[in-house]
Amino acid sequence: MQSTHHTPVALTIAGSDSGGGAGIQTDLKTFTAHKVYGTTAITCITAQNPDAVTGVEPISPEMVTKQVEAVCDGFPVAAAKTGMLYSAGIIRSVADVVGRRRISTLVVDPVMVATSGAALLQDDAIATLQEALLPRAMLVTPNIPEAEILWGQPIRTMEEQQDAAEGIAMRFGVACVVKGGHMRERDANQPQRPHLVNVLYANGRLHSYQHERVEGGDTHGTGCTFAAAVTANLANGRTLDVAVENAGAFVGNAIANRFDTGTHHPLGIG
Repeated sequence: MQSTHHTPVALTIAGSDSGGGAGIQTDLKTFTAHKVYGTTAITCITAQNPDAVTGVEPISPEMVTKQVEAVCDGFPVAAAKTGMLYSAGIIRSVADVVGRRRISTLVVDPVMVATSGAALLQDDAIATLQEALLPRAMLVTPNIPEAEILWGQPIRTMEEQQDAAEGIAMRFGVACVVKGGHMRERDANQPQRPHLVNVLYANGRLHSYQHERVEGGDTHGTGCTFAAAVTANLANGRTLDVAVENAGAFVGNAIANRFDTGTHHPLGIG
């Protein structure tokens, strides 16, 4: 008898990480771990490992669009995410095709700088991200430095983190989760805490999710993994608040179960 079970399909529109720890590679691993079929539209090829990005070569905006079109022609995309978009031209093409294809369950990870410090979004593309893509998204997932750029103010305390989540959400008409992984570095006047807090503002309400801070593993790729986990949860029919909570727990587990590859300890996904 033929199975009637349909596997949900998710799409990642992001860059390729040759080190396998972030980008398209970790998105696909995260989708698979959630029993979601992963599809891709590659925006950039990068030469990188957890220590450094040594080269970036963008794909043409036209080819990015063709990839999304081909996926949508062949599969019922339940949810999608964006990662490294790099240029204003690519962002505009993604915003256009997402709107044309009516991909409403869209998670935007506003990737701006790699963990190694390399710039992954051109300066003139930030305004395009804000104007063209964020209004089409269901959720945006900035870390603290990215949220400071989108909000336009420093974030040093939990109260400012909450204000930023609400401010970004109201400004761009999108739910916003400000991730707390970088907060310990910023909140110098507060006692060190063994946990981090992700703050979500959605549908007029603030939600806070506390997760144990896991030490010892590479943090390269945690932002990609978080956004991909939210996307996979949404594809599986979870509500947004549950998806955000589950994604935070998934990232912590991936750090705790890190791989030992010798020099690096990448996230243990799958």
